[in-house]
Amino acid sequence: MMEINQYLDSTYLKTPEQSGLSEEQTLQTVRELTDEAITYNFKEVMIRPNYVKLIKDYLVSKDSDVLVGTVIGFHEGTYSLEDKLKEANQAILDGVDELDYVINYEAYKRGELALVEKEFVEGTKLGLEFGKTVKWIIEIAALTDAQIADLTANIWKWAQANFEEKDFSRIFVKSSTGFFVTESGKPNGATFEGVKIMLDNAGKLPVKAAGGVKTPADAEKMITMGIQRIGTSSAKALLGKGEAGAGY
Repeated sequence: MMEINQYLDSTYLKTPEQSGLSEEQTLQTVRELTDEAITYNFKEVMIRPNYVKLIKDYLVSKDSDVLVGTVIGFHEGTYSLEDKLKEANQAILDGVDELDYVINYEAYKRGELALVEKEFVEGTKLGLEFGKTVKWIIEIAALTDAQIADLTANIWKWAQANFEEKDFSRIFVKSSTGFFVTESGKPNGATFEGVKIMLDNAGKLPVKAAGGVKTPADAEKMITMGIQRIGTSSAKALLGKGEAGAGY
């Protein structure tokens, strides 16, 4: 089987209210996720901003190479640029390694390209300035195929216009939050069709498939297609070591 450990961003993003767990139980879940990531040598743990400092300190104490990622403007993406940058700044102060911004895809759908471009440029610039990897979640379940292609192509165009080629490997286009509510049971995460559109339009930018990757075969197919990361709440299952959960 393909060695996929280092493609996996092991993810837990539910709030206590969303999960029905207490704050302490949620923190315990995040700790367990982190211990699992250390054990199986996953690339990253992807967690809410309020846990970044605690988990980063814990990983340092364990002398672990596992990265800490967090989400910015999550999950709707409609936060103001000022609020997104404030949230990202705090995560950087707390020791985050990677910032996964939710792009304002609703503004994009309204044709407000200048607004979306500005937040992409400013958010990316902040991350790169501090040596962070930046990922932009475009929420493909909320877009048509044509919009997926166009928004991905625009991100690639903006990257070329504002950043150097050496930076491109640290600017990802990412498929999904895992929290978008679809109609009629349609997938709300990465699909092979949606990811192919992203890959075809992302130029030299890497692509992250988030949500919907449930089996080792799915993961291997995504990697063979060309994705560089997989966001999953079922990381062990992608190693063939358990059953995938129903969510992200």
